[in-house]
Amino acid sequence: MPQQPSAPPAPSAHVTAAEISRIAGVTRATVSNWRRRHDDFPAPSAGTEASPLYDLSAVQAWLRGRGHTSAASPTEELRTALRLLGPGSGVAARLFPLVAAASRRTPEELADLAALPDDQLVARAEKTGEVLPAAVPEADPVHYGPDDAGAVRALLGCVREAGAQAALDVLAERELDESAASGVYQTPEDLARLMARLLPAGASRVLDPACGSGTLLAAAARQGARELFGQDSLPVQGQRTAVRLLIAAPEAETAIRVGDSLRADAFPDVTVDAVLCNPPFGDRDWGHDELAYDPRWAYGLPPRFESELAWVQHALAHLEPGGHAVMLLPPALAFRASGRRVRAELIRGGALRAVVSLPARAAYPLHIGLQIWVFQRPEPGGTDRAKVLFVDGESEQRDGATGTASATGTATTGASSRGGSRSRRSGPSASAASAPASSASAATFDWEGLSERVLGQWAAFTTAPDTYADEPGVARAVPVVDLLDDVVDVTPARHVRATAADIDPAALARRVHDLHEQLTEQVASLAVASASGGWQPSGTSAREWRTATVSDLARGGALTVLRAAPPGTRGSKGPAAPTVDRPVLTAQDVSTGNPPSGGALDLHADAAQPIAAGDVLVRAVAGSGNQAAMTRVADDRDAGALLGQHIHLLRPDPARLDAWFLAGFLGADDNIASASTGSTLVHVTPGRLRVPLLPLEEQRRYGEAFRRVYELRAAVRRTADLAADAAATLTTGLTAGVLLPPDTPGSPDTSGTPDSRSV
Repeated sequence: MPQQPSAPPAPSAHVTAAEISRIAGVTRATVSNWRRRHDDFPAPSAGTEASPLYDLSAVQAWLRGRGHTSAASPTEELRTALRLLGPGSGVAARLFPLVAAASRRTPEELADLAALPDDQLVARAEKTGEVLPAAVPEADPVHYGPDDAGAVRALLGCVREAGAQAALDVLAERELDESAASGVYQTPEDLARLMARLLPAGASRVLDPACGSGTLLAAAARQGARELFGQDSLPVQGQRTAVRLLIAAPEAETAIRVGDSLRADAFPDVTVDAVLCNPPFGDRDWGHDELAYDPRWAYGLPPRFESELAWVQHALAHLEPGGHAVMLLPPALAFRASGRRVRAELIRGGALRAVVSLPARAAYPLHIGLQIWVFQRPEPGGTDRAKVLFVDGESEQRDGATGTASATGTATTGASSRGGSRSRRSGPSASAASAPASSASAATFDWEGLSERVLGQWAAFTTAPDTYADEPGVARAVPVVDLLDDVVDVTPARHVRATAADIDPAALARRVHDLHEQLTEQVASLAVASASGGWQPSGTSAREWRTATVSDLARGGALTVLRAAPPGTRGSKGPAAPTVDRPVLTAQDVSTGNPPSGGALDLHADAAQPIAAGDVLVRAVAGSGNQAAMTRVADDRDAGALLGQHIHLLRPDPARLDAWFLAGFLGADDNIASASTGSTLVHVTPGRLRVPLLPLEEQRRYGEAFRRVYELRAAVRRTADLAADAAATLTTGLTAGVLLPPDTPGSPDTSGTPDSRSV
């Protein structure tokens, strides 16, 4: 009998050095040392010389042989177990039912299950998987084999330690990675909560036609909704939403379907109290031609390149008269010329009630500030809606709130990114994600403050729209007739007035007087800081001294480079940024001299070492103007903060190096230039920076001088800020008509009635 060819070996899972460090609970530098010092460390089996990949099984065997137990988080353990099964195993989707079942067990019961032998564990899992909830769409009966025991055990551990939702997100992340879906983003939890709170009390039946991960429907359930409808064109997302709602809202009635909501509406005859939706952005293949005569387009046929307007009218078509829809939409929808007619009809018909702008980085895509649009389906015979509310949430960012992106660390996405979870081809929903984004974005914003700001204005407007009082710089109710111009631009920043219409002239005059006194005092402080102070020439020529590089000093023990990650290194791909309970020092803080202002999104994956007073911080990317400092000595206000991206931290031995001396010479322009590479982005290599070799006493003299220079730079910044504030206040007063120009010799009296000849 001829010998049958053997089956090809299953593809092996690969990991990067960063992933090995997380599995072993060590730093990446330790992994690099293992590679150099241990000949038996697994050789790279894939990747490139610059970015090698290692066989996961071989790495785990090597770690076990050296007694390294896994120190990874439960979610990372689950990811590793799934990767060990190789691509195409489908085990992640088959584990969905177990998440719902495990969420109902106590931690002790889960621990007992995980301790079972492999065969018994798989048998128990198979028995549980036979009973699939009817609410889970397109879920076939599941079967588990002996190879699945490790993944089942890791799942139970993840549910026990991190919660069922975290385990569900990891499974969905794995399935989405293996699918062709792209541009899949999750609606942050805090944003979903804000959108749900914009719905009126008593909204019991809620629909999300692009439900993704189910974040918005879960938020609606927390607000009291008891009938939840959702649809998504990706089966994994539909199943993810169904399981999530079984966990988060077990008492609610749910109906989750799979399919394209625009082309194949799963709920054609269903009307609801409210719609929550984060639809896909910029989808050109939404069905413009085949849906040209669809009855949903009550406000006009959506243009081919305005798919968002199709989703808006789809949502309105599913509302009961008087029902509300709250949608997360891209800012370009507010002003693009192609959508002008539909926008005009939405306003003229009274369907558009409010537009709220959000700061950039509040949600994916991070590089743009999205908007929340609130709609209400008109009621037959109802009162005309004469005004639209605009709330400018972006003003927090323009005013320097913590959500502001740093100059060197802003995360961006490509131009073809989708705001929702719809892939380029198949087009599923919007609030989904290959990885949760809530903690990453929420950590950088005062979500509670932003929510109260928006909800307070919305409540005041809906209670008494005709008598609503505008709040300068925050919100304004604009008459419909003022919006129906040639462009029909509904961008909040265009309509929210920066200054009040009823400024008190006396109060503004006092403000100007106070600013003048502060500026005078600051100018005096600047004069003191810039005083000559005995600066003497060094002689007939410049001093010459021997120098050493930072690398030389580190080898000699004079300082320690605690982290010197290259710019652009953001750690590994994970589900979310870590939650931090302390501020993060960003590169922008170093350049401006501000205290630590960042959050988890600004934190480098390896930055576990807190900053200590006396540390020297060096920006990893040069530039940002002549006034931007390249170095900084950490003081008491920085102590305990965590290190952000694009910063090198040097910790000098105070018995051998003065911190201010070190910071001063490291930040010199010529020194930075000689240790930098690149043209558009100039990356600084700290090991190449040079420092003079001087006695400690002389270092301290130079250090004191550099400290005075730093104080001078800070005084210049404060003076410039006060001068700009005073100039802006004066301009506002003059242009608003509440301040008069000061009297000058020969000037006419302008305090009375204007002369009839004036122009």
